[in-house]
Amino acid sequence: MFAIVRTGGKQYRVAAGDKIVVEKIAGDAGSTVSLDDVLLAGEGADLKDVKGLSVSAEIIAQAKGEKVIVFKKRRRHNYRRRNGHRQQHTILKILSIGGEAKAKKAPAKAKAEAPAAAEA
Repeated sequence: MFAIVRTGGKQYRVAAGDKIVVEKIAGDAGSTVSLDDVLLAGEGADLKDVKGLSVSAEIIAQAKGEKVIVFKKRRRHNYRRRNGHRQQHTILKILSIGGEAKAKKAPAKAKAEAPAAAEA
């Protein structure tokens, strides 16, 4: 089964077991995230309904991309600026497509602190 998901303003075609590099997503390595913006899903030539469908993925690593040099120059004005940029990326491994695997919730600490605040 495959799905097309949108994250970070880009679209990716994914299947279970694929590894993709996307724009930075908050989370630590080893945590699970859910990509809810599914545009299309199917198996072979058959398309499936995407209402309520999500893609579960595991964060493998947080990394930086290759350095891009930004060089500005205005001729005959002695104006030169050199700047570098490294985009932050997240490497994801797709676990499942659909509701089979549930994503671990990151704010588990907030639930633990809520009863303590209610007692005080």
